[in-house]
Amino acid sequence: MANTSEFGESLPSLQNYAITASALKLASLGLIICVGLAGNGALSLLVLKDTTLHKAPYYFLLDLCLADVLRSAVCLPFVMASVQRGSSWAGSVLCCKLVAFLSVLFCFHVAFLLFCVSVTRYMAIAHHRFYSKRMTLCTSLAMICAVWTLSLAMAFPPVFDVGTYKFIREEEQCIFEHRYIKANDTLGFMLMLAVIVSTTHVVYMKMLCFVYDHRKMKPAQLVPAISQNWTFHGPGATGQAAANWIAGFGRGPIPPTLVGIRQASHNGAARRLLVFDEFKMEKRIGKMYYMITLSFLVLWAPYLIACYARIFVKGAALPQVYLTAAVWMTFVQAGANPIISLLFNKELRVRLRACFPWCLQTQTPMEPYCVI
Repeated sequence: MANTSEFGESLPSLQNYAITASALKLASLGLIICVGLAGNGALSLLVLKDTTLHKAPYYFLLDLCLADVLRSAVCLPFVMASVQRGSSWAGSVLCCKLVAFLSVLFCFHVAFLLFCVSVTRYMAIAHHRFYSKRMTLCTSLAMICAVWTLSLAMAFPPVFDVGTYKFIREEEQCIFEHRYIKANDTLGFMLMLAVIVSTTHVVYMKMLCFVYDHRKMKPAQLVPAISQNWTFHGPGATGQAAANWIAGFGRGPIPPTLVGIRQASHNGAARRLLVFDEFKMEKRIGKMYYMITLSFLVLWAPYLIACYARIFVKGAALPQVYLTAAVWMTFVQAGANPIISLLFNKELRVRLRACFPWCLQTQTPMEPYCVI
């Protein structure tokens, strides 16, 4: 009788716990969807509206934001519907496969795109002249199309049961069914994702080593030297004379090394002085993308660990709390990118303040002015 009464008392508590858990899941999903749609939508409009952001790094950011908008608008509402129905799928099998296909497509799209961005960031830092000449709008579009093609190639085979797309009750979503390795055909997809993410971090480490090796390099400083007859002594004397004459410090006739060479205008000199600022800007953009890449790894790592545990450990029983938290962390990634971009990119914040002044209470002029 005592056991029966205890069981009867525990049943309402379990029901209350399930109701509370479902409410928390629905509230968090609603917040993620709102942040994902609003944040990614605003950032996309900013990149499209502001012509100063029409550059290769922001084309990739625009593509990333649009993909997150689609994921927030198409995939996550089905998860909310399954939570409302008590962790069950009410749609058809074809609809489940379609939602799972889109989820995997967006996941691989982010991974492939971040890898391509890491390569372009390294080129912008280590080979800036080649990068500035080759990274045009057409090149950026070609890379984005290649990323979508690779993502389709990875996500499409399970539609034909090469791998299995089905509703996973423990995860409350339609996704890969990860089984033990002897009966598993999703290991290749998981290994590919891990390799892409790892290679992306290797490229960033290579870029970091390059910057560290050149940390003592400083922009060239013009040292004034005045001479009447252009008789300099020591190594590089002729080049020093020419540099001084170009900078306006020399007096007298044109040095012999500059005879027949067209002099650079003042605008050209100004552009040369901005090279170091451009280098710092490329470093800031690289930092922003690395933080996006790092957040992708952090948010997806618990779920990837759970997937590998199912594949390599027979009958692996993961705690439901851990699995739910891991799945919800992957959903957070859809709304995290705009926040990270604005936090780690001063240029985006400045342009956002200029294009949407109503977002901030105080406004500051974008360009210095003078009163005549």
